Amino acid sequence: MHVLIVEDDQAIASSLVLGLQSAGMTVTHVATGIQAVTASKYDVMLLDIGLPDIDGFEVCRRIRLTSKVPIIMLTARADEIDRVFGLETGADDYVAKPFGLRELIARIRAVTRRLTLHNTPKSSQIVIQKLIVDSATRRVNIAGAEIDLTAKEFDLLEYLVREPGVVHRRNDILETVWDTDWYGPTKTLDAHIAALRKKLGHPEWISAIRGVGFRFEIMP
Repeated sequence: MHVLIVEDDQAIASSLVLGLQSAGMTVTHVATGIQAVTASKYDVMLLDIGLPDIDGFEVCRRIRLTSKVPIIMLTARADEIDRVFGLETGADDYVAKPFGLRELIARIRAVTRRLTLHNTPKSSQIVIQKLIVDSATRRVNIAGAEIDLTAKEFDLLEYLVREPGVVHRRNDILETVWDTDWYGPTKTLDAHIAALRKKLGHPEWISAIRGVGFRFEIMP
């Protein structure tokens, strides 16, 4: 993943570059709004609002004229009106300084994941051995027997079975299935996983990866 950092504070920029590189990301840093508008070939932008030439709001507005690249605004301003204005201008997320590196990385992964899921064509049916999940009818069948799921249980199952064998982080699941940014306790997710395992009748199909998240197992 290639991250473009738009930040005029060299100390903050250097810290971000090192932190994101340590997380395995490719990073480019620019210090002005004009450089940001003319930059290309990156996957997500971290955009400071207080830039020396044009502010981050104007940068975001100009980029949105031609691109849907994910933009996360970074700012010392914590006022709600600034957050609302930033999101209305076209930003995908808004992080107030000071922020933790782990939270920022989680938000970067979340916005890029949402874009990928939005742009990926989805077939109506997902078939894994005797399990059939139909997105069009929102029905689930196991060996011909229909399983009665709540709306959120279906969304959770569909999310997991689209990538069997892949470990999904707890926060990524909450941000996608519940459509919310969440960095606290995840008991809601645990409760839905428990209910889903019980209704499917095969608790081994959904594995918990301690300290990380959950994985739908590929059945033999």
